[in-house]
Amino acid sequence: MSNEGETPDNRLRRELPEEVPAAAAESSAPRQHGAPPPDDTNAVPALTGRQRLGKGLWPPRVSRAQLIVAVLLFGLGFGLAVQVASNSDSGSALRGARQEDLVRILDELDNRTQRLEDEKQGLEDQRTELENSSNQAAEARKQTAEKEKQLGILAGTVAAQGPGITLTIDDTKGTVKADMLLDAIQELRAAGAEAIQVNGVRVVASTYLSDSGKGVSVDGNKITQPYRFKVIGKPQDLEPALNIPGGVVQTLEKEQATVTVERATKIVVDALRAAKLPDYARSSSQ
Repeated sequence: MSNEGETPDNRLRRELPEEVPAAAAESSAPRQHGAPPPDDTNAVPALTGRQRLGKGLWPPRVSRAQLIVAVLLFGLGFGLAVQVASNSDSGSALRGARQEDLVRILDELDNRTQRLEDEKQGLEDQRTELENSSNQAAEARKQTAEKEKQLGILAGTVAAQGPGITLTIDDTKGTVKADMLLDAIQELRAAGAEAIQVNGVRVVASTYLSDSGKGVSVDGNKITQPYRFKVIGKPQDLEPALNIPGGVVQTLEKEQATVTVERATKIVVDALRAAKLPDYARSSSQ
């Protein structure tokens, strides 16, 4: 039943619910075509493409494998950089070196090359000697025979001849002692005497002298004055060695002995000593 006295506004208010949410009313109300969208201040603004790319790259999401590869690449790059720097430094050092330093470096290189060449030549010579071993053996035997003769002269087992001097000591007063003759032998050896013979006794390395009554004993063999020395060596060295001031000649003359020194182009030393084998010493090659 309608009241004729109600207005149209009152009738519409009574038909609608008393409390309707504003948002529901707005959403249920149809939007007219071409009308602008409602203004929502709480809505999230849309991102551009560049912003989305930057957001995907930062902060970076690095895996463990990627981190290891990055470290290895960094180490490889650092090593290459150091090597290049060292090579450039050495090259620049040579470029900046003085001329004297460069000459010294070249000399050292030349010397090293020469040493290597000498070693090479030595090895080639050794190979040649080995290839000609038969000839080398004959030469070795020849040298061994010559060495045996030289050692025989020093040992007194073979006779010797050559230039030298004769030293004659007349001791009529009997004042010359064994030590004076020993001094004469030592002075002659120091002057280069190679073979010495005293009154028929060969003087060798083991020779000893001692006083024996009115004479002198040489290796147990008694000799008497005049004492006659036959010495093989260079006369120009032997004679001055005996005549130096305060030397052998002056010492003997102070003892009232008469000393005569004569040079000769040929002195023969023919007194021999028997070869004696050592009692205890043996060759280490046996």
